[in-house]
Amino acid sequence: MTQAGKAGPDGDWPDPLLDSVRNLPAHAGLYVALSGGLDSVLLLHTAAIACRGFRPPTAIHINHQLQSNASDTEALCQHLCQSLDVPLKTIAVEVAAHLPQEDAGTGGLEEAARDARYRAFESCLCEGDLLLMAHHADDQTETVLFRLLRGTGVAGLGGMPRSRALGKGLVYRPFLDFSRQDLEQWARVHDVKWIEDPSNQDQRFDRNFLRRAIIPALKQRWPSLNRRVAATVSACRESDELAASLARIHFTQCEDKDGGLDLGMLARLTLAEQKNLLRWWVANHQYSPPNPADWQGLLSDFLASGNDRQPEYRGDGYRLRRFQNSLRLVARQPSSGLDSVALMAGQPMKWGGWLLELRAVNGTDKPAPELRIFTRHGGERIRPRADGPSKPLKNWLQEQTVPAWERGSLPLVMESSGGAEALVAVGDLWVSERYCGEAPASGWRLILERDSN
Repeated sequence: MTQAGKAGPDGDWPDPLLDSVRNLPAHAGLYVALSGGLDSVLLLHTAAIACRGFRPPTAIHINHQLQSNASDTEALCQHLCQSLDVPLKTIAVEVAAHLPQEDAGTGGLEEAARDARYRAFESCLCEGDLLLMAHHADDQTETVLFRLLRGTGVAGLGGMPRSRALGKGLVYRPFLDFSRQDLEQWARVHDVKWIEDPSNQDQRFDRNFLRRAIIPALKQRWPSLNRRVAATVSACRESDELAASLARIHFTQCEDKDGGLDLGMLARLTLAEQKNLLRWWVANHQYSPPNPADWQGLLSDFLASGNDRQPEYRGDGYRLRRFQNSLRLVARQPSSGLDSVALMAGQPMKWGGWLLELRAVNGTDKPAPELRIFTRHGGERIRPRADGPSKPLKNWLQEQTVPAWERGSLPLVMESSGGAEALVAVGDLWVSERYCGEAPASGWRLILERDSN
């Protein structure tokens, strides 16, 4: 397709279109997601006109390297940005190369491309930046139907929000009140040129099937389909807000001193309230809410199991686990694979999710001890008091009520002296008197802290 031309004078452009980008949320930098298609090209024209006399937006084009016309699309974006005096940032991403074989079908590729695109956008945004995306009312209808067919609750039927956080910045969708027909009419009047993605015709993709085969038939029967769906979106958003408010109330009632949920208090709620609380709690930690096949069975496991059992639910990046009378939300940590390493004096070290340092006490003339860091292998012993007996570390950790899933990742520090070894630190739970206090006997202070970053 021919290259895009320059935008016409401000007075030639419809006020509703320009107003959609004139009252944006406060922001530091302004970006526009530019695919090269109709919607995003028109959005860039609109944003460029609205910003005249101010700093122009920066366009971001993501090249998925999946389509035969990918280079033509990128060239069109470059020419368009030059004609509008708008900076362009182009990012090439690899999608298919990293897609698991079982997800290599059209559905998996569609999701993988979206994930790669949003990761690339997120990498561009700094604190307070705003990214404009050209989703419109037809996209919203498509999204709601797609989620409905996949199975979703009121949160999913709430569709795409006008704005949401993305990394350090914010995504904003100014075109949600316009239909695709509105946008195309305005684009043709102003001789805006764009390029079509050939994959948009491929009805093996679920969204394309909805867009090409299903939604047109629905609109023929119900011409006001977008408006009807928008009403559902609004109602579902209100319901989701009410559910979140109720979950916050229940969380204050059920939260225990360790940030988990007291199972005794959780048991007092109805099944619907329990499900609502768990979904909100997990989502509030930026994870995908649980969606077990059998909610009642899962909650019965958590609530009715004895304290010697540790049932769990495995979510995407997290675990829900019972520990004593508490339900804990635990980030899933990959196996550290960390070998035993020496801790050198005066050299702070990051190790797993920890920061460790061996620091000289002022005025010490004692040589630096020989220390190494490792994780449990079994059989370790600890002497909590210098004048007391030693005991198995496993038993001591149980006495300290350390959850089983945390014990294997705690950094242990061992001192070697005279051919013998002795445990001198267990994470931030215990440090030998030789290495802590105002005047540690060794002349050195051992510092272990969880890495907050």
